Amino acid sequence: MQTEKATKKRFVIGFLLFLGVVINYMDRSNLSLAAPLLGHDLHLNSVEMGFIFSAFGWSYAILQIPGGLLVDRIKPRLLYAVLLCGWSVATCLQSLVNNFSALFGLRVALGAFEAPSYPTNNKVITTWFPEQERATSTAFYTSGQYVGIAFFTPLLVYIQSTLGWRGMLFLTGVTGVLFSLVWYLFYRSPKDSKANEAELDYIRRGGGLVDADEKENGKKADWLQLKYVLKNRNIWGVFIAQFCLSSILWFFLTWFPTYLVQYRGMAFIKMGFMASLPFLAAYVGILLSGFISDTLIKRGHSTGFARKVPIVTGLALATSIVGANYVQDQTAVILFMALAFFGNGLASITWVFVSALAPSNLLGLTGGMFNFMGNLSAIAVPIIIGILAKGGNFKPALVFISALALIGALSYLFIVGEVKRIVVPEKADQIQLQK
Repeated sequence: MQTEKATKKRFVIGFLLFLGVVINYMDRSNLSLAAPLLGHDLHLNSVEMGFIFSAFGWSYAILQIPGGLLVDRIKPRLLYAVLLCGWSVATCLQSLVNNFSALFGLRVALGAFEAPSYPTNNKVITTWFPEQERATSTAFYTSGQYVGIAFFTPLLVYIQSTLGWRGMLFLTGVTGVLFSLVWYLFYRSPKDSKANEAELDYIRRGGGLVDADEKENGKKADWLQLKYVLKNRNIWGVFIAQFCLSSILWFFLTWFPTYLVQYRGMAFIKMGFMASLPFLAAYVGILLSGFISDTLIKRGHSTGFARKVPIVTGLALATSIVGANYVQDQTAVILFMALAFFGNGLASITWVFVSALAPSNLLGLTGGMFNFMGNLSAIAVPIIIGILAKGGNFKPALVFISALALIGALSYLFIVGEVKRIVVPEKADQIQLQK
């Protein structure tokens, strides 16, 4: 009897996630491209722009835990479609603003709708992919946050030069609304998809939680169980490092174009092309990261070692951003920025630790906590940089980002230990006994 050949439907799902992340990050970062012109038109100073850049982070971070609860209760097909449509409409409406308050409010709304997106991505990956493919799949969909900006930044700058910053914001928002329909039409959970039993068995055998939706959907969160998870040292190690890693990303998503134009004297159109180079470097970094990590797993190395190698190496490389303080040539500045952001990309498979550590019934909530801790940087970093650069000197800001990268690397080296899934007792009295 011939064995049925496994289908490859999980790769289609990975591609849908990739496209969703491309749109997600275009809608987060398009304001940074618009900032030099938008700030002039709306008469906003550097401190006010710092608060505008951070507005997204307030709601995005605060709603991570409620968002994680939604992920554990609502299936990704419906939830992600609603989120995509919501944040894309908020992006469209930004094209109509005429003052600080309206823009601040819409950036808050954008963050609120995007809050559950990455916990949703993580749940989809954990249910659709086995452990030996998880770093590569996580790297692939996460690469969307870099490749979208890298390849579309010149296009968005051109659109802005033709239609203005309002036209650019409107078109990126419309793109997201259309993709929300695509997601709803094409996404299915593993058991409801056209994946055959051979593929489902392959995913199960590799540790993929194929039945997670059926088993866990609709269960109430047990806060005592979450408290038990938060006592785990590994969890706090990855939380600290994620804040540091996200801080680097948020510099590039917010202040980087302004840094090139206002502090390095780069022409606006030239900035559009030069600013894309670090994102291309980060894209290469994250794809390389997934390949290296999964290759180490397949060669018999422990999960912890295989996942930590690219992350620690990447964070160490990211400290090189401070080198831009010591060069005057614009090309040299971009080279330091590209090296640092390559490191950021190399370190950006950190969600694999959530997949590996989180209890199966708390994937969304643990992912929400992880993203909450990481994206506190979305609140703090834009404001801190705005204050540090207030006097016209950007050097202290780059020292600040470099120091955070070093702290992140040290966290993975000295706090995160053996990586294995946390198993929490089902009943409160059992948890009490294990305190």
